Amino acid sequence: MKIAIVQFPGSNCERETALAVKRAGMKPVEFMWNAAGNALAQMDGYILVGGFSYEDRSRAGIIAALDPVMQIIRQQSDLGKPVLGICNGAQILVETGLIPGLKNNQLAMALTENKRIAEGKVVGTGFYNAWIHLRIGQQTVNTVFTRHLSTQSIIKVPIAHGEGRFVMPLELLDEIEQDGLNVFRYCDEQGEVIDNFPINPNGSMANIAAISNRAGNVMAMMPHPERTVAGDPIFRSMHDYLLERNPVTPSVLAYCPPVMSKPPRFQRQDKQELLVKLIITDNHALTVQNTLRQLGIPVKVQRMVHWQIDGDNPELMSKIAQTGLLYNERKEYLDELDLQASNSVAFLVRPLENIFARQQAQILREHFDIEGLKALHHGLLWIFSSEEMPISDLSAAILQTQIIFNPYAHECYDYE
Repeated sequence: MKIAIVQFPGSNCERETALAVKRAGMKPVEFMWNAAGNALAQMDGYILVGGFSYEDRSRAGIIAALDPVMQIIRQQSDLGKPVLGICNGAQILVETGLIPGLKNNQLAMALTENKRIAEGKVVGTGFYNAWIHLRIGQQTVNTVFTRHLSTQSIIKVPIAHGEGRFVMPLELLDEIEQDGLNVFRYCDEQGEVIDNFPINPNGSMANIAAISNRAGNVMAMMPHPERTVAGDPIFRSMHDYLLERNPVTPSVLAYCPPVMSKPPRFQRQDKQELLVKLIITDNHALTVQNTLRQLGIPVKVQRMVHWQIDGDNPELMSKIAQTGLLYNERKEYLDELDLQASNSVAFLVRPLENIFARQQAQILREHFDIEGLKALHHGLLWIFSSEEMPISDLSAAILQTQIIFNPYAHECYDYE
């Protein structure tokens, strides 16, 4: 039973994953993203390991999701072969649409920034590393990965991620819960599912830690079962499924996502804005540029951090800038944008939940005694230009890739 351990630039955990596969009686086969695809098709199953593929540039999982190797894995999953995405691998599966598994693998959810909130106050954002408890969902079907577990099973495994919060439309969540596709949920030591930090370590909807497709052969899981023998039942379940050689039948969910409309214009009137640019090369912008060019879109990409400051105090901007909290003068500087001069198009991408900006606003008020600050908004300003493609065609092509934003986690504006 040959299991491909699929790795992209920036992946890690391959050794722990290989050891877990061996303990389950299967053979791990290291597979790099740029190896020959025909060898990948000969594998019996696939594990997309954790880590930070492409340094999570743009957002976690999206660059790897656009890689041609994922087309092969998609085809093999349709044959009933097991596909397990762990942590960064889960993010890749969500961005490819293999999870949750709609018609034509349409994007339907996001694994987005962690949020840790207690009593209405932001107590943390970003990367979080801890041991947590999981239990099988009460309605969970007998998936490829749960044959050695029951609804009474509680396992203790580690998490280590910055973008692990499952978010999705409520209509889709209802279907996932009804079909038992919310395979693992965060719980306490007794198995009680409580939706607060630290039991729910990242703010995931319905405490979801792992989701499978309807056929049960593809699963996106944020915790790391490969790092402890407590997670071995998941890999032994894969082994037993392959031993039976009785493939599951592909099936898609009924949920139909809305058609993505043209981004609305960002209203800039009377808004206090800071545009922050890196002094050195912006690798996020460079990776997005290279990926788009590989997809046949001739483009030059720039990126800025965008801050919007809401307040009545005319001195607010200068006071906040002096704190050094919103940008670091040693590696960043304030800039301006002139789209007319550069024949470019720009999109402002913001998280739907203003968690990071809320946290920064708290720090400004409580630690720097900044008064008059009503609200703070954070986003990324992506600027695209091309000498070979009309701007309207360029915009449509870029938005279709969804490389700069996930509509279930972000809002996108046409920035003019």
